[in-house]
Amino acid sequence: MAEPSRTVQLRQFVDGAGWGDASLSPLTGDASFRRYYRLRRGPQTAVVMDAPPPQEDVRPFVAIARHLRHLGFSAPEILADDPVNGFLLLEDLGDDTFARVLAQAPSPPGGDEFSLYALATDVLVALHTKGAAAVLPGLSAYTGDVLIEAAMLLPEWYLPAAHNRPATADELAGYRAAWREVLAAMPEAPETLLLRDFHKDNLMWLPRRPGVRACGLLDFQDAHRGHAAYDLMSLIEDARRDIDPALHAAMRDRYVVGTGIRDRAEFETAFAILGAQRHARVVGLFVRLFKRDGKPVYLPHLPRVWRLLERSLTHEALTPLRRWVDGHVPPAKRILVT
Repeated sequence: MAEPSRTVQLRQFVDGAGWGDASLSPLTGDASFRRYYRLRRGPQTAVVMDAPPPQEDVRPFVAIARHLRHLGFSAPEILADDPVNGFLLLEDLGDDTFARVLAQAPSPPGGDEFSLYALATDVLVALHTKGAAAVLPGLSAYTGDVLIEAAMLLPEWYLPAAHNRPATADELAGYRAAWREVLAAMPEAPETLLLRDFHKDNLMWLPRRPGVRACGLLDFQDAHRGHAAYDLMSLIEDARRDIDPALHAAMRDRYVVGTGIRDRAEFETAFAILGAQRHARVVGLFVRLFKRDGKPVYLPHLPRVWRLLERSLTHEALTPLRRWVDGHVPPAKRILVT
């Protein structure tokens, strides 16, 4: 017997979860294979995540959501789950992503740029000052060679697009060697939970909730453990939005004071290294989404990501990587790939 279609499986899951009489409408998707739908039944709503296996696995999302809720943060409640077929029924946190609220003019009370970024920064302070309790057991580390392999998207995808040829073995080896030298200078710090995609598109404004619970959390299924500077960098060095330098500095100061960091220089070194790693990865990711997945919507953000990468590379700890980038992707090649 043939397997039921994805639509039939979705309907079976919704019916089994007790929402068979609800209307279903699609929500905006993302860069993954996941799709989202809103269920509406009178005043009640819920969200269905459709994450088809084997490309997606809902179990990490479930585990991390429950962990975050246990710690007192506003991750969506898991109302029903079918990990075998890749469906989740989630609490509906609404439509007010930080991105949407920031685009409103005039800003709603408490929804201005400074207040939203301060709220998100305070979430990280609250998370990271919980110490070992914040680290979900079993999560893999986002350190060392894992960082390097993630950053390989730049030479593997951007370099061929820029030069119209595959990257050579020597180019790839030189890039890895540069990163190993850079990471040798990475300051040590206690590991914490990294949500990995902590930025305006994955944060929800929930002004009726108190304190840090006013910030809803989404898209954390790729969480790891690692250096605490990563998520703050992800927030204020956003691939899709320019951040004023004064706001950038204010949030770094807010985080450092809130967490009680004693060695500011070490924190800034880690921030720069992790920034370079993320931006290098995203440069390659956006090209891969275009070339492999037929999603050109991210290409207009490439100039911004290059600017962010170039800024990170000015730190002296990034000298080996800066030399590789300048030698293999000179400024004339840091252009919009088509």
